[in-house]
Amino acid sequence: MTDKKKLQRSRSDKWLGGVCGGIAAYTGWDVNLVRLLVVLLTVFSTGTAIIAYIAAWILLPEETISY
Repeated sequence: MTDKKKLQRSRSDKWLGGVCGGIAAYTGWDVNLVRLLVVLLTVFSTGTAIIAYIAAWILLPEETISY
């Protein structure tokens, strides 16, 4: 069985909602790079990225804990 990647909010690597941690886990990028990109996008998109972040926070499921 193959493990399919799912885009989910991170429970363990989060500052606010876990969106950046989830994106970093999904893409394999460093979470600090993702956070920096979100900040830069927010500044240069005059706040549109904040709306996308909030939408992702609401719409993305939180990762499940597997023991």
